[in-house]
Amino acid sequence: MKFYPRRRRNAPAIIIISLIDVLLVMLVFLLFTTTFKNAPAVKLELPESSEATKSGAGVEKPPMIVTVATTEPNYFVGNRAVTADRLLSELQSAKAGDPQVRLVIRADGDAAWRLVIKVLDFAKQSQITNVKAFTKNKAL
Repeated sequence: MKFYPRRRRNAPAIIIISLIDVLLVMLVFLLFTTTFKNAPAVKLELPESSEATKSGAGVEKPPMIVTVATTEPNYFVGNRAVTADRLLSELQSAKAGDPQVRLVIRADGDAAWRLVIKVLDFAKQSQITNVKAFTKNKAL
């Protein structure tokens, strides 16, 4: 007994197997011809400096060195730890003592930029114009 009459299926308008083959070939072609760039989002490398004063080259006064560290205390003048307010007064007194004072800022590689910018602002307030900033100094 046949309850349902057997109906013949119509052929599809689009042949699916051929479509899959074409799409696969296009995908492989795009994978081989595409160039991928490995660009980091934001990678910041602090500069290194090989500039150094040669010993015996001149008899000029040594520069005033301000070191910016990552841990408290953040500021050092020479080997002395100072606060931000004390740093401003040190820079002003150095400018009053020598109008041609040279300032060298040495920043730790992981030091926050806001600390370095604060030193630059203090130098500007003290009217010190000869400022150099180093992060890694090979020889000074």
